Amino acid sequence: MHVLAFAASNSKQSINKQLVEHATRVLQEELVPDAVIEVIDLNDFEMPLFSIDREQATGIPDKAHAFFESIGKADALLISYAEHNGLYTAAFKNLFDWASRIDMKVFQNTPTVAMSTSPGKRGGANVLKTAVESAPHFGAEITASFSVGSFNEVFDTQAGCLTDAELATTLRSSLATLA
Repeated sequence: MHVLAFAASNSKQSINKQLVEHATRVLQEELVPDAVIEVIDLNDFEMPLFSIDREQATGIPDKAHAFFESIGKADALLISYAEHNGLYTAAFKNLFDWASRIDMKVFQNTPTVAMSTSPGKRGGANVLKTAVESAPHFGAEITASFSVGSFNEVFDTQAGCLTDAELATTLRSSLATLA
């Protein structure tokens, strides 16, 4: 199984990246030992802001094609959505908009576990709700979703893992939907 994982954030200290990296370790160490896991960084896909005019003038950037192709090679996706003002980050939305010009089914019918975390109690619940509702229209097969609120209280950044037993169980059961 080839798993593509990423945080939908361009922050170098992204707590969503920490969560998705923890999820990949749990998946490989406990559920699918032979999984090939590829973690990508949205910073590697930075490109001009999407616009129809720019697309007509210069075409779709190579980085959008590379992102789309990475999804196409995956058997499963792990995405942790960062929330900015209740919605996707500008970095993710821009990349997604460019990739959708290649094919509206950006996620290419790939089984997907959607996650989100935030320092606040709601854990990015707004963006996660938006993602879970909209992603199937773009070819994601959402197999599970979960939110981690109060990240700094329930995640050990030194050890890189959840410290809350209930959340750890929810993570494992969510990841099991891909196994």
